[in-house]
Amino acid sequence: MATAVTAGAAGAGGAAGTGGSGGAAGVYGDGGTGGTGGNGGNGLSAAAGTGGNGTGAGSGGEGGTGGNTGAGGRNGNGGNGGVGGTGGDGGSGTPDTGAGGGSGGAGGKGGLGGFSGAAGTGGTGGTPGTGGAGGAGGVGGAGADGAAETGRTGGNGGQGGGGGIGGRGASGGSNGNGGVGGAGGAGGNGGSGTPDTGSGGGAGGMGGTGGTGGIGGWPGEFGDAAMGVAGTGGAGGAGGNGGVGANAIAGSGNSGGYGGYGGYGGYGGYGGNGFYSPGGTGGEGGAGGAAGLGGLAGNGVDRNYSGDGGTGGTGGSGGYGGAGRVNQEGYAGGAGGKGGTGGDSVGGAAGNGGTGGDGGGGGYAGYGAGQAGAVGGMGGTGGTGGTPGSGATTGVGGNGGNGGMGGPGGQGDYGTNAVGYAGGMGGTGGTGGDPGTGGVGGNGGTGGYGGPGGYGDDGDTAEGYAGGVGGSGGNGGAPGPGGNGGAGGGGGYGGTGGDGYSGAEDQTGYAGGAGGTGGAGGVGASVGAGAANGDGGLGGPGGQGGEGGYGGYDGTTYAGEAGGQGGTGGTGGTGGLAGSGTGTAGTVGGGGVGGIGGKGGTGGAGYYNADAGPGGQGGTGGTGGAGASGVTPGQAGANGGVGGTGGTGGSGGTPPGSGAAGDGGDGGDGGQGGAGGDGNGAPGGQGGAGGSGGQGTAPGGVDGGPGGPGADGLNL
Repeated sequence: MATAVTAGAAGAGGAAGTGGSGGAAGVYGDGGTGGTGGNGGNGLSAAAGTGGNGTGAGSGGEGGTGGNTGAGGRNGNGGNGGVGGTGGDGGSGTPDTGAGGGSGGAGGKGGLGGFSGAAGTGGTGGTPGTGGAGGAGGVGGAGADGAAETGRTGGNGGQGGGGGIGGRGASGGSNGNGGVGGAGGAGGNGGSGTPDTGSGGGAGGMGGTGGTGGIGGWPGEFGDAAMGVAGTGGAGGAGGNGGVGANAIAGSGNSGGYGGYGGYGGYGGYGGNGFYSPGGTGGEGGAGGAAGLGGLAGNGVDRNYSGDGGTGGTGGSGGYGGAGRVNQEGYAGGAGGKGGTGGDSVGGAAGNGGTGGDGGGGGYAGYGAGQAGAVGGMGGTGGTGGTPGSGATTGVGGNGGNGGMGGPGGQGDYGTNAVGYAGGMGGTGGTGGDPGTGGVGGNGGTGGYGGPGGYGDDGDTAEGYAGGVGGSGGNGGAPGPGGNGGAGGGGGYGGTGGDGYSGAEDQTGYAGGAGGTGGAGGVGASVGAGAANGDGGLGGPGGQGGEGGYGGYDGTTYAGEAGGQGGTGGTGGTGGLAGSGTGTAGTVGGGGVGGIGGKGGTGGAGYYNADAGPGGQGGTGGTGGAGASGVTPGQAGANGGVGGTGGTGGSGGTPPGSGAAGDGGDGGDGGQGGAGGDGNGAPGGQGGAGGSGGQGTAPGGVDGGPGGPGADGLNL
């Protein structure tokens, strides 16, 4: 037999030229448009070797940069990256020894846009030869920054190119894997505002979308070779940062620009049509860009306020997991991107944190026996609220962004024991920002919703799966001296339990997911002599429990499952101490109100005379914050906060007998009243009243809130 030979590798495509700049405008005329960058050259195809392996193709050339404009004109767009060349086929061999094909070449990178011009799209990965792996998609070009002298919006990042498809296996040989999707390009930064006019900063550009993962290749015609794995979706590009708001000469400073949105994660590729081919994982969403800094106020006689910080960009959504093929599990959804941080300000209000991106859904299971749907992606965390600068006497801390929603669980499909999978967990709410002196702390973001559980489908014992857990609420921000603590964010709702589905006996619906815990309220700050103290922040409410899944059709003992338990309410923040000194003592801060316990989920219905599931238990109310004790002679202790359990009253001040003790806080629904404070030589405080359905202070103990109702059984 002749010795196998291998062809040489193909060269890369040449880079494209840069577009020319537009001419300057005449009087009152528009400047010329910048030229568009040329497209990158395509990579050459590789020749196949005789009896040997095919070689990889050359990469596509990079797109040229778009030209900049003359004054007043438009900007040129970046050129698109060239397509990767095709890999050579593997040489012929026996059915047992077929050679692999060459890999497809990578797509070229998209060119940069001119100022504010669009970036070029990344080139598509090249097609492989027989049995070769698909080439990776090219990276999207970065968006150009906005022009600083105009405060323009930055250009959006280019989209990542799609991954190449995996090649079919040669006779008896292995099949090719799908290529990875290209990453989305970063969004351009917003331009800064002009100092002379105090204009606001430009918004950051949106990050490019990640490319879709390539499809796994088919197996060879002979033998039992494995299928190619689908490629992973490319990550979304990060959002550009907002421009800085300009400082005013004498007027008000301007606001910082908004942070750009994070790009979406690319979808995972599908498993190839054959055996043992799982779908690819969804790409992760890009992070939202940070917001720009607010400008300083002018120093003139008519000095005004400084500009506000911009809002952080929203995180991109995670890509969906690709579907599995025969006998294969679906792949997990990508995680949602984190929300951008809110912009700080020098004297104005701080910007809010961006919302976390949603998690992508889990891929469906392939047709066949025993395959589970994939778990949904977790929601992204909300961004942190910005902080005002030291010049803010009443500046408010930015609110934390909300957590993204967990993606839905994939569906179990057509076969024995095809279990649906759990919904993704909701993301955590962002923390509220700290304020300037005397300001209020930002509120914690709300926890994301838990994703619904996937359905069990068409087979024996195909159980529905549990709903995802709701994300925790973010904590309230701490205040500056004398300020109130921010409220804790509410816990996310628990996802609904998946239904048991058509098939044989004992297909039990699954329990609803538990509601998330409410965030704790921020602590009220203590201050100097003579000033009043801030109250503790409110505890966030507990999330609601998800509903129990239904029992499956067509059989006996298909009982509905219990509803999920309601989440626990957040604890109220502690009140701050009073200031001491020779002047009048300040008022002691009261304890924060405890969060309300979440409602229990409704029980699932049973079919064919089966029992319905019971309702879920209500969540416990949060404990009220403790009242601060008196400090100076004659000062009364503060009352405890109202909550699931009432807060304990503060003790009387010193010397003994000079100050009355605080009363215990009333119990919330289902909660116990708080104990009265110690008299410290004076009469003791009154015990708080028990809440609805709750107990008083003696003998103690906390009852939970009311549970959800049980569903009726159905006689069909």
